Amino acid sequence: MSSSLRSHPLRFHPAAKWWALFVISLTQLVVVLDGTIVNIALPQAQVALNMDDHLRQWVVTAYALAFGALLLLGGRIADYWGRKRTFMVGMIGFGLASLYAGLATAGWELILGRGLQGVFAAMLAPAALALLTTLFPSGKERNTAFAVFGTVAGAGAAVGLVLGGFLTEFLDWRWCLLVNLFFVAVGLIGGALFLTESKAGGDNRYDLWGALLVTLGLGSLVYGFSLAETGWGNPLTIGFLALGVVLLAVFVWVQAKVSNPLLPLRVVTHRVRGGAFLIQAVAGSVMIGATLYLTFHLQIVLGQGALESGIASLPLPLGTMLLAPLATKLLSSIGPRPMLIGGPLVVAAGLFYMSFITPGGNYFVQVAPALLVMGFGMAFVFIPLQNVALTGVKPHDAGVASAVTNSAMQIGGSIGLSVFTAVYAAVVGGHAQGGIGLEVLADGYSATFIAAAIGMLIASAIATTMVRGRKEDLLPQGSAESETPVLAH
Repeated sequence: MSSSLRSHPLRFHPAAKWWALFVISLTQLVVVLDGTIVNIALPQAQVALNMDDHLRQWVVTAYALAFGALLLLGGRIADYWGRKRTFMVGMIGFGLASLYAGLATAGWELILGRGLQGVFAAMLAPAALALLTTLFPSGKERNTAFAVFGTVAGAGAAVGLVLGGFLTEFLDWRWCLLVNLFFVAVGLIGGALFLTESKAGGDNRYDLWGALLVTLGLGSLVYGFSLAETGWGNPLTIGFLALGVVLLAVFVWVQAKVSNPLLPLRVVTHRVRGGAFLIQAVAGSVMIGATLYLTFHLQIVLGQGALESGIASLPLPLGTMLLAPLATKLLSSIGPRPMLIGGPLVVAAGLFYMSFITPGGNYFVQVAPALLVMGFGMAFVFIPLQNVALTGVKPHDAGVASAVTNSAMQIGGSIGLSVFTAVYAAVVGGHAQGGIGLEVLADGYSATFIAAAIGMLIASAIATTMVRGRKEDLLPQGSAESETPVLAH
């Protein structure tokens, strides 16, 4: 890294690394906001491309699944092939995928484009974080850089909701995808000017079998859950779920045998870290899956416009941002365990309250308070999770642990959305939206919120049973490597 920095043409410019921080943070912003920006546009996209309710969920699932399943491999590619090179290729690919999805004329084209976005996001996100750690290896500047990075990335969900609403309302839903071209142009120019190349030393062999097995296994599992809306006893549902379990079991076996595994099993078999990953998966199902059905309720049942529904969704991310400073202070005083037990219970309470939605209900009575409570609870989930996920991690495993945490978030969202879709379909009878009344639609969305609340109760139980120990033992020790944060959600 140091030789790369010395040879950089802008090495004498005092502002060079801070411009690099701007480019990297902008990249993380677009990766995060792309998880929410399409939510607001999805009702209009569904009508424009004549997608049924089963197909529409894959517009979100394809991105989250590809992103989560390939994140570990993306991190390896960045380390071995070169972080800047991976960043630039990922940026170009993300732009082309966004262009393809934005010009889609059929539902399958939009889904394919979203999947390709996820593939290249899985290259971009770990490359961006690795570049940040090499630019700011230690000291006060490192803390400042990560604070800026985390703040920008943390605001991505809120930016996506508002920007998606604005673009859909005043331009067209397609601009929720085409707007990425602006970010890509800035990222490519800034990357060429300010980023420096670096690679990891040591054994640089790829675990391609592991990557193939985990991708196919997770894909089969998610697809099996998506088929559950036609019935849990459907042979295809059972077949794909069973295939997914078998492939993931083979993946675990391979990881135990190969010398350079994609996922060292020691990272996930640690009881506390394993609990953190499971909680992250459940939280992902709520943040990705349940919030999508909230968007449908706001636009389809309450009749809100795209921009209005985007703004109406803001109490959730704003609640998290408001309580994040308090959660950070409490982390050192009471430790992560009480927060990880209580936080999901608060989120569950908000979801349960929101399950009482009705077609004629007032947003400020039925929805806004629930979102704010959910946001408060999520602050007490995400803040400690970022630390617990690195508990007891060796310095050279910190990057893998961070990637697993983010993969759990995305995969949990994919599986959760499929499960919520099955719950919704069971309530509404699997009919197209045009053939059922608003009362039935509201009942279907209400059922998904109850299912999500049950999920958060399970997350609290996981924290109770698995996240155990003294608060000092549940926080990572302060080496520079082990302080590497996870990618923002």
